Formats: sequence, C-alpha cells, structure tokens
Amino acid sequence: MFGHIDYRNPPELCPVRDVMSVASDQWSILILLWLGYFQVLRFNKLKKYVYGISNKVLSQRLKILEADGYIERKAYPEVPIRVEYNLTEFGQTYVEKLLELAEWMHDNSPKVIANREQYGLN
Repeated sequence: MFGHIDYRNPPELCPVRDVMSVASDQWSILILLWLGYFQVLRFNKLKKYVYGISNKVLSQRLKILEADGYIERKAYPEVPIRVEYNLTEFGQTYVEKLLELAEWMHDNSPKVIANREQYGLN
C-alpha cells in the first residue's frame, strides 16, 4: 500500500496533506455533506445548516472548495443577485467516501470509547 513512498526523500508537496487539508477541515466537511444532502443551496441556507460558521469563513471555504473543483457556484443576474452552490461530480465522489468513513466511525465508536476508558481518558 505504501510502496510508492520514499521516506528518505519526502516530496515538497505531499498530495495527501495538500488535498486533505482543504477538504477535511470541520467546516468544509459540513458544507460538502449539506450540499450532498440538498444538492443545491444558497449562501444563507448553508450558513443556517452549518451552525456556528461566520459569513467570512463560509465565503472563504466556498471559494476554496470551488477552486479545488468540489463545488460549483452559479450566479443569476437578478436583483438582488441569486447565487447557488452544488457539488460537482468530483465533489459527489468525495462525499460518498466521507459517508463511508462516517459509517465506519459510527460502527467503531463503541470500540474507541472502550479503548479510551481502558486508557483512562473518560
């Protein structure tokens, strides 16, 4: 599985770290999951669903997710302007993997909690 990694000469740009840092922070994951659930959302609805996120952070995350190809932004020439966000096909495949991981975490959380208790963290 890790045969392609040369630990003696680590790359300057680590693809795993680079890609995961953008798409795996708490806000981006929630944005992507909500867009996976609703398919199309406007800024204010996203802000409502992603509880606790500020306008500034939501705007930043949306721009980054769009730049990386996870979501698309569609603006309509109306007054006031209407902007909608949705997952790209690439974003949809990522959300499917996130859901698999979430299911794994749900199934294994009792084991993690038991391990923490055994270790003395609970």
